[in-house]
Amino acid sequence: MLKPHSVVVVSLHTPKERIWGELLETNSAGITLRGVDVDSFDIFVRQARDPEGESVVLPTLFFPMARLERIALDERRGSVPSLADLFEQKVGCTLGAYLARFE
Repeated sequence: MLKPHSVVVVSLHTPKERIWGELLETNSAGITLRGVDVDSFDIFVRQARDPEGESVVLPTLFFPMARLERIALDERRGSVPSLADLFEQKVGCTLGAYLARFE
């Protein structure tokens, strides 16, 4: 079940993009999430774990339903960790705990 604060991967079209982050809201107009392009995930993690760097918050994004191709929960697949698992291993806290610092 996709609920607010679930960690998801959103696939978009026109242009093709994949966004990873925390789902904030879904409605008939579209979805709102705080996230980053999957291709930039490693850069975000490096910035998030740098204690001397500037704290990095994920931007709040809205995507209209017309662009949505798929929304998938970011889940572990057997021995393959989810992006959320990798984030927690490398940064030392969950994505939700990290984002709560900026509220």
